[in-house]
Amino acid sequence: MKYYIIAGEASGDLHGSNLMKELYKKDPMANIQFWGGDLMQSVGGTLVKHYRELAFMGFIEVIFNLKTILNNIKICKKDILEFKPDVLIFIDYPGFNLRIAKWAKTLGMKTHYYISPQIWAWKESRITDIKRDVDKMFVILPFEKKFYEEKHNFPVEFVGHPLIDAIHYQPIVDPDLFIKENLLNDKPIIAILPGSRKQEITKMLAVMLSVVKDFPDYQFVIAGAPSQDLSFYENFITQDNIKFISNRTYDLLRNATAALVTSGTATLETALFKVPEVVCYKGSWASYQIAKRIITLKYISLVNLIMDEEVVTELIQEDCNTKRIKVELQKILEPKNRSILLEKYNLLEAKLGGNGASELTAALIIKDLKSP
Repeated sequence: MKYYIIAGEASGDLHGSNLMKELYKKDPMANIQFWGGDLMQSVGGTLVKHYRELAFMGFIEVIFNLKTILNNIKICKKDILEFKPDVLIFIDYPGFNLRIAKWAKTLGMKTHYYISPQIWAWKESRITDIKRDVDKMFVILPFEKKFYEEKHNFPVEFVGHPLIDAIHYQPIVDPDLFIKENLLNDKPIIAILPGSRKQEITKMLAVMLSVVKDFPDYQFVIAGAPSQDLSFYENFITQDNIKFISNRTYDLLRNATAALVTSGTATLETALFKVPEVVCYKGSWASYQIAKRIITLKYISLVNLIMDEEVVTELIQEDCNTKRIKVELQKILEPKNRSILLEKYNLLEAKLGGNGASELTAALIIKDLKSP
């Protein structure tokens, strides 16, 4: 079978790589062409375009880069026509993927969507496009099945969350070796996860690191994104107890005492590693003003959304400042607060189901392709 996969972000690259592994296991003759990143490329197949060329964050940023985005859509359509896949598999990244899905359905192509667009957060009107243009939807959050099936009468498959697989199969590195390899000291680690896009890293990293001087008994370690070079981060590393590690976020979280995390998939990853965290978010003024008028959710972190309560503190926009970060970080370093938070994390993991999301999704895709 021929599979064409489109992932436009770091998290999509991770989940796409695990899905590809399972597709190859179940279909040894699989021919996979994809938009993704280093993780997907390490599995096999043919990389068409790297997600670092695709990721634009915020409403204003998208407008400024509209010409590039439209050109990428044109390139994608041409490549799909030349490849002639048996199925298109979209991984999140809705602004781009739903455009391709609409075009593909007019040509009679089979369309599968793995990891639903967050239309429950905003742009719920996209359900019309999804019902028209998507043949199969595989959702990873427990409340999404109810949202699609009960509210919108659109059948979906809940496959569990692929992060559980990703974490479960991550090789465990000896802590002493990890510290030695990365030139760390013996102080407890506070992990800094500022995101993967240059725009968000620039917004977040300076304010996250502004509290370093207030915690001299800890070392702050930046999780460098695979899509960014060390040279980009060097301007932010201004104190001795700030360290940098590239492309080893899971190893870092496994050894961290606490974390400051930019909102996104990383908030859930941090929770699944049982690391107390403070969630931080700052966008451009214009993008934030637009977002708060059209997004009606109570929370921005996946942890709180799934639990439907404020399990982790969220510091958004003006609240994301040195004073508040210092206070909230101090709270999660206190034993009593850590204990309560870890109990909530255990309940969160139970809600997400067990291992096997990638394997189940691959099996369902292949089953659909083989059905008459």
